[in-house]
Amino acid sequence: MKRKGPIVAIDGPVGVGKSSVARALAQRLGFLYIDTGAMYRAVTLKAMRLGFDLSDTETIAKMAEETELRFVREDAALRILCDGEDVSEAIRAPEVSANTSSIADNIKVREHLVNQQQRMGEQGNVVMEGRDIGTVVFPCAEIKLFLDADPKIRAERRYRELIEKGKDVTFEKTYADLLERDRRDQSRPTGALKKTGESIIVDTTHLTQDEVIDELCRIVMEHASLS
Repeated sequence: MKRKGPIVAIDGPVGVGKSSVARALAQRLGFLYIDTGAMYRAVTLKAMRLGFDLSDTETIAKMAEETELRFVREDAALRILCDGEDVSEAIRAPEVSANTSSIADNIKVREHLVNQQQRMGEQGNVVMEGRDIGTVVFPCAEIKLFLDADPKIRAERRYRELIEKGKDVTFEKTYADLLERDRRDQSRPTGALKKTGESIIVDTTHLTQDEVIDELCRIVMEHASLS
């Protein structure tokens, strides 16, 4: 099927600001935005609420296949519904973040969600972000962006975000968690965080969020001839 427009794949490590800038970029371009990480978090949240053993791969995979995940736009925000419930805030809790990796490493869950993501984005004019979009979900994406930043800067951003949400955290713990997450993401057996030979690397260490969005928009316009 011929796509209506390009797929913009945005990958990068935790705390680099992928979700915020991807959402804003999609809005500026008039594209559909898909937060793939929210899908894994939603499955994790449901499994935790049901009291499932997260290491029971078959049970978790079956539950994921029976779970309805939908994105809905609410004003400028994109909300994720899990079986009809808005879980956009609940999936960001630290305890969900701490358990999402075991769900994301479940090969059957990943296959199921990747299929969903591919169906969502197959027509193009989409911005999709995660850690394996340009390598696994859409290796044929016309534009592959890889956001990166100094780990301490990423930890500071994540720490401020958690504090603003009223979470009881320390910078030291946030930084240690981020380094551990980097290690896990780069060594995952499936869907590992990787750059491709086609990836356009954007270092956001010394850029404001608006400057990052401007730079990504410039890259997309240049490569997709959208100007």
